[in-house]
Amino acid sequence: MKLLFMLAVFFLISTKHKSFELSHPKPACRYPPSQWCRSLEIAIECKVQKQCMELSAIKPNQTVPRVALTLYYESLCPDCRYFITQQLFPTWTMLQDIMSLTLVPYGNAKETLSANSPFSCQHGEPECRGNMIQACIIHLTGTSLALQIIYCMESATNVLNAAEPCLQLYAPSVSWATVASCVTGRLGYELMHGYAAMTRALNPTHTHVPWVTVDGEYTEENEAKAMSSLFHLVCERYKGVKPPACTGAPVKLSRRGCLTE
Repeated sequence: MKLLFMLAVFFLISTKHKSFELSHPKPACRYPPSQWCRSLEIAIECKVQKQCMELSAIKPNQTVPRVALTLYYESLCPDCRYFITQQLFPTWTMLQDIMSLTLVPYGNAKETLSANSPFSCQHGEPECRGNMIQACIIHLTGTSLALQIIYCMESATNVLNAAEPCLQLYAPSVSWATVASCVTGRLGYELMHGYAAMTRALNPTHTHVPWVTVDGEYTEENEAKAMSSLFHLVCERYKGVKPPACTGAPVKLSRRGCLTE
């Protein structure tokens, strides 16, 4: 009798545990949180449609021009890596609705006449490869997604070794073979040639990297503000109604939780 009672208790506990697991399924989402609201398809897959709609409702008026930021940099420059990871990426994460971004991975490189090595870079051949990898990623994924991949790379101990896993993490639909083909093919050279032309066209001519222009203009004052707090600079320059991130106003989203029985 005692044995039957123990088996009955065990059965009830097992049943409750299984029903709990069924009522709270594990999310089957292959995208990182930063991409959940990137498209309706991703939001549905990650089961966050409602939250994405709420976030869309508080976006700033898009008729007001965004703050246009252009970063001229090189992939292995320590100061560039610091600016991307400590200033640019956090600011973009919070203020991407009021800013537009252009990335120019060229920096202090130079075009050469050599067919085997058409570019020479400040930090050697690895940096040239890193610049071209990032140029191809920007071309293949778009700036917003590329910045997440580049942030992942620049945060790693070895920038080049991190390229493939960072791509797989943030852009699983883009194969590494596609990026490698761009890097070794004609497309990679054309992208770098375009970035070289953009860098040479700077007025005033850049003297260091990272080099930041705001709304197409470089000033020492803007550079100093960008290096100390890019976040505050973007908030300051935006002409529309400041988003809650700039004003410190709380954002109220729907509250969900596990209710007590």
